[in-house]
Amino acid sequence: MAVTDPRELVGTWRFDRDIDDRLGPARHVVGTTELAVADDGRVRWSETGTMTWDGGETPVFRNLFVERRPDGWWVTFEDGRDFHPWSVGQTVVHPCGADTYEGRIQVDRADDWTVVWNVSGPAKDYTMTTRLTREVKR
Repeated sequence: MAVTDPRELVGTWRFDRDIDDRLGPARHVVGTTELAVADDGRVRWSETGTMTWDGGETPVFRNLFVERRPDGWWVTFEDGRDFHPWSVGQTVVHPCGADTYEGRIQVDRADDWTVVWNVSGPAKDYTMTTRLTREVKR
């Protein structure tokens, strides 16, 4: 299934994220992702969850947007800064200071998708894998 339009993923998703940190403790996050079309036509991507690691836990959250531009869809941070193009099945790169984020969004079926980031830099070396499964309303 080729999802080139993020509006096809609007809805509520359960996510399960593993962070394989080669410089620190492995972490795990579970939570909910909500994709919704905002009044301005962008897709609001909101995550809330709980991160756990050996001996600890903390709540986590973030808000992104996916917006249509003449050259395609783009993921932006909540404050409007560019994050990366919405390029399903292709590797995207996001430079962040001295760190490099290489990611891939993969949508194989209508009810699940994955986002994988490989992060490297002077103080970072981890792979973050997020699996999203459509939440079924009962």
